[in-house]
Amino acid sequence: MPENQLNKVAAITFAFWVMKICATTLGETAGDLLSMTLNIGYAASSLILIAVFLATLVGQLTAKSYHPLLYWSVILSTSTAGTTMSDYIDRSLGMGYVAGSAMLLTLLLVILAVWRANVGTLSVANVKSLKVESFYWAAILVSNTLGTALGDFLADSSGLGFAGGALLIASLIALIVLAYFYTSVSRTALFWIAFVLTRPLGATVGDLLTKPLEKGGFGFGTVGSSAVLLAVLIVSIVIVSRRKKPAAA
Repeated sequence: MPENQLNKVAAITFAFWVMKICATTLGETAGDLLSMTLNIGYAASSLILIAVFLATLVGQLTAKSYHPLLYWSVILSTSTAGTTMSDYIDRSLGMGYVAGSAMLLTLLLVILAVWRANVGTLSVANVKSLKVESFYWAAILVSNTLGTALGDFLADSSGLGFAGGALLIASLIALIVLAYFYTSVSRTALFWIAFVLTRPLGATVGDLLTKPLEKGGFGFGTVGSSAVLLAVLIVSIVIVSRRKKPAAA
């Protein structure tokens, strides 16, 4: 590949994290819409959403440069697929949240270790080759699936409830922000920790939006919540795309 090829993924800015949280929250509500509201089931929903993920991923991998709408379509598809995959592992296979989360965390660490061993860095400022981008998306898919399991554990089994789980994750993310500005901790390490944590934040916020009032939610439902979140994400993509082009790696 040409030496001067631009980074094929989004630049890490404040807007990136806003859209990431929006996309992962939408992934939770849309995944639940398909598997539960439409009663398709976890297994069938997982197959459908994995197919959507693969279709968007092929488009991303074959693209010659960064395209915001395509990039965020893949992020969203990993979130929706991750939701149903996590539910299938935790519920249909009966592994439960703890065992399912442990398995997914192990898989994520393996992917990151193999990525680092093959490339020498986990930096997302150099996602230019097919090999690096394949590792990037594999890590994102597993991290979003892991985040769903962690979010469901916090909301359903930890006793914190939807709001308490979201508050805990938000507090952890705030600590990462402080570490970014006031410590010398590896920026790459902080990125991946934050990336994983924004998924359970999306999962708990998604549950908070969709679950009925008697279960501690706001009762907006999967349809209404998904529609609003999708509109916010699309508007955010358009605004950021018009504001500036992604920076070179």
